[in-house]
Order: sequence, then C-alpha cells, then structure tokens
Amino acid sequence: MCKPFINLSLSLVAIATLSFSPLSMAGKDDFTQAIKVDSKFQFGDGKTKKSVFREDVHINQGSLNVYADEVEVDASKGEGNEIFIATGNPAKYSQEQEQGGSIEASANRIEYRRDQRTLTLEGDAQLKQNNSSVKGESIVFNMELEQIVAQGEGENQDSGRVTTIFQPSKKSAKQQNKTNDTKNVDPSEQLEQEEQP
Repeated sequence: MCKPFINLSLSLVAIATLSFSPLSMAGKDDFTQAIKVDSKFQFGDGKTKKSVFREDVHINQGSLNVYADEVEVDASKGEGNEIFIATGNPAKYSQEQEQGGSIEASANRIEYRRDQRTLTLEGDAQLKQNNSSVKGESIVFNMELEQIVAQGEGENQDSGRVTTIFQPSKKSAKQQNKTNDTKNVDPSEQLEQEEQP
C-alpha cells in the first residue's frame, strides 16, 4: 500500500506529488542489466550516436518493459546517459517491484532517462501502482526516489485537474470472519452477553 503525500494546486495547472513507500520500490536489479531494443525497422547514425526504431518496438531491461510505435535513442552523452523517447497510441511501460506487485504506465510520449532513472509521461498520461493510479496530462516518475509529479493543463480548472485513485485495502480473512460473526449475532443475544459478569 502506498503512503501518499498530496499537494494539489488548481489555478490553471494542477500538480500532485506522491511519495511511494519503500515497499513499492521498482526492481533495482533491473538497472544493472543490459538494455535490449527490438523492432521491425532500425536506423542508426554512428556519428551523432542516435538511433530510430519503428514498428512494434520493445525495450527490455530486466523486468522493465516499454512498448511503442517508435523509439528514438540519443546516446550522444555516453554510455549510461542514454535517453529513450517512445511514442505510441499509447506507448506503454511496466516494471516489477522488489517486494511484489508492479508499476504500469501509458502515455502518447514516454521519455526514459537512464542516468536519472526517470520516466516522463506526456499526453493522456496514466501511472498505476498495484490498485492505485494517477492520471494527468503529464507525469514525471523518479524510479529511484519513488516520487511522482503529475500535472494537468487546461483553460479552466475542470479540464486541468489531476486524478488520483487510492483503492481500499482488502481485509484479511480473519478480520472478515470477525465482522461476519458480529453481523450474525441476534441483538437480544448480544445484549444478554454484555449483561453477563
């Protein structure tokens, strides 16, 4: 279950900041793995150190996966500093968490900065963590610091909102049985039980 810290400002731009608990941490082992990109079409420029991948593109790094229609890779700043820009209708991201569960995201444009371990989602952006979700025009997710900044843009407050949904935690079987036992007791019997010393 994530522990939220929400800061909402609704002038023309709505901003929500969430800090996930340490239990929600994305798989750190993923970042030590090689990045594999495959697609139906690839173009690479050795001088500029930029590449373009098109049609059914899949990026994989451990449990981290990105699916897109097109991906541009800028490796001009050296190894470990690559920038991956995925576009699609929508482009999708998913990653397993160290303590179980997963993080999923989708947007028209996803930028993954390898050195900062950040995802920037733009255009109909949505990020889900287990049963909770954040929706907005843009979302920045820092995978290492477990922080989200979501922003909605629009000409009026209604269209410029960010929506965050926290699902209720599920009761354990023991708590559920206790609740059911209390509901099944006849009120007169319960009164008699309470009167006994």
